[in-house]
Amino acid sequence: MTLLGKFEKLREDRTALLATGADPFGMPIDELYSPTEARIAGRRVLLAGTNNYLGLTFAPECLEAAHAAIDHDGTGTTGSRMANGSFAGHRALEREIAEFYECRSAIVFTTGYQANLGMISGLTRPGDVLMIDADSHASIYDGCKLSGAEVLRFRHNDAADLRKRLTRLGERAASTLVIVEGIYSMLGDRAPLAEIVAATRECGSCLLVDEAHSLGVLGEYGRGLVEEADVLSQVDFILGTFSKSLGSVGGYCASNRPELDLIRYASRPYVFTASPSPSVIASTRAALRLLRNGKDLRVRLWEHARKMYGGLKRLGYRLGPEPSPVVAAILDSREQALTLWRGLFERGVYVNLVFPPAAPGDKSLVRCSVSAAHSAAQIETLIGAFAELRDPVLAAGRDVNSACAPSLRSS
Repeated sequence: MTLLGKFEKLREDRTALLATGADPFGMPIDELYSPTEARIAGRRVLLAGTNNYLGLTFAPECLEAAHAAIDHDGTGTTGSRMANGSFAGHRALEREIAEFYECRSAIVFTTGYQANLGMISGLTRPGDVLMIDADSHASIYDGCKLSGAEVLRFRHNDAADLRKRLTRLGERAASTLVIVEGIYSMLGDRAPLAEIVAATRECGSCLLVDEAHSLGVLGEYGRGLVEEADVLSQVDFILGTFSKSLGSVGGYCASNRPELDLIRYASRPYVFTASPSPSVIASTRAALRLLRNGKDLRVRLWEHARKMYGGLKRLGYRLGPEPSPVVAAILDSREQALTLWRGLFERGVYVNLVFPPAAPGDKSLVRCSVSAAHSAAQIETLIGAFAELRDPVLAAGRDVNSACAPSLRSS
């Protein structure tokens, strides 16, 4: 195969997708009207796939802070944190994140993806072990590759399997980093964190929890699953992103471990990446204050989440195991999922389409993320659109299963 020959299969898949008249992975948002409405491909749509859980992207406090930072500090840093890219705002945000988690210190990264790359590769190296949940995000897998450490997987959300595998490591468990997520981004299910903490501490390993989709969503003050499960002080490293509930871009890690400060010198993604723009840092700081005091936002978010989950469940859609702001309909085939996605868009609803391998197993997903900024009427509109498409989509699923059955039996 030539260097570029590997792209031929991708080209074929892309051409086949475009032949259906849909381009779900390349549709630009032409204009935003609010956190929940936009114009896409000339159509005004209801946004239900943005991860904007608290709806803070248009919060006046965040806009004002971003504008002021541009006037005061300019548009960018033009340097890495280790060179000339640590402004007063970066350090202030790190102090505020550490205070938010009641931790000794925190590090801010330019993206959430980079936070996982930087922390995992900074903490581990060849000879160490990474024990990760099998359904971990791509950034976790890529951080593991960058580290050079041995990578082992335990069954998704199975604390007993984790304990068994850590026990088998014997003395090597002391040089093992366990990685889980608070809320998993595809199906919206939570890690059994109290049990995972117990297994990790029993075996003498370290634990990193990625709260990307649970920051602002879980806990009285929105600290995530570590707060809801009351294990905040027992988790070694708490990692997250600014691009969901905080409505900007960036990542962070907070910890009581003094070694966290040394990660700045050991993490290549941190050392060699330009730091976040001042306006991003300023809006994030404002959003963090709103998040911390946003109990009403979380109450509204969960009202919408339970209503959406319950509505689709009653319609007969197969969903993740529990209500969550991530509500994903699980479909048996790409064709079935594409039919549902296209039908929703034609009805003025924009959601996420997820194909394998991003979706768990061999299934495809039509993934919604609800927001505190949605109105009750908008949630009803979402459920109504799914209701209109239920019969043809579910019937298509039955047809796919019937067509596949003979080949499955003969294999």
